[in-house]
Amino acid sequence: MLLLTPTQHSDYELIDTGGFEKLERFGAYILIRPEPQAVWDKTLSQSEWESKAHAIFARDKNSQEKGKWQLNTRMPERWNIAYATPLLDLQARLTLSSFKHVGIFPEQAVNWDFIAEKLNGIAVEKPTVLNLFAYTGMASLAAKAQGADVTHVDAVKPVINWSRENMELSRLDNIRWVVEDAMKFVKREVRRGKKYNGIILDPPAYGRGPNGEKWLLEEQINELIGLCSELLAPKNHFFIINLYSLGFSALILDNLITSHFGKTSGYESGELFLQDSNSKKLPLGVFARFSDL
Repeated sequence: MLLLTPTQHSDYELIDTGGFEKLERFGAYILIRPEPQAVWDKTLSQSEWESKAHAIFARDKNSQEKGKWQLNTRMPERWNIAYATPLLDLQARLTLSSFKHVGIFPEQAVNWDFIAEKLNGIAVEKPTVLNLFAYTGMASLAAKAQGADVTHVDAVKPVINWSRENMELSRLDNIRWVVEDAMKFVKREVRRGKKYNGIILDPPAYGRGPNGEKWLLEEQINELIGLCSELLAPKNHFFIINLYSLGFSALILDNLITSHFGKTSGYESGELFLQDSNSKKLPLGVFARFSDL
């Protein structure tokens, strides 16, 4: 089992963690956000946290997810950050949402790099990539930057619009945007006999499709992975799945992948984490991935 963390980049820093919170910098702005897995003590004092932060997210009393941002100092409603490597030059627009998210999950950078590396060496002139539960599209952009024909599926239209902005900021174009329930879309693609060289899955623990379709991870993930196994091209392919639900371990992913794909080449699974400036490791979900390239 692997523990994966991104290499540091200039526009993101996890400064400190603890007390069920994280102190992190996105570009020029430092935020305090809830983090249920940071059960240990903070290294910096509370006054140091608050003096550094431009904004602090406070949950509503009757909600585990929604809340409001308290601004310590003036900052813009929107700002941009960059993610640059030898293979990628991406831009993302960030904003302070009412669900504590800002539009990017920095731990996923290890998968953006994986996508770029695999597509950079693929023996297919125009590889096809499907990104399900695609959110603001950084994985889609990583694939598009390497010349892939990308289909980006998410159930929330405003998030699709956000992804399109990130595409334009990154000077890319021609991603196929689909506002639809992921399960419904995948079933239709299977019926059509469609094949993809790359499939990326980032499902939430629960959610709703655009027409009220219900998604429950523990009830539907097995079926969805089975359908994806029918969509994945038999050669020249890669597959990535991330899970954030606290009840799921990498061992569960191992069993699901083996059940539907059998023995795979280059298989990896484990935990994603970010390390703060004091070397504390913050776990941020489990992953599994493999490739035949």
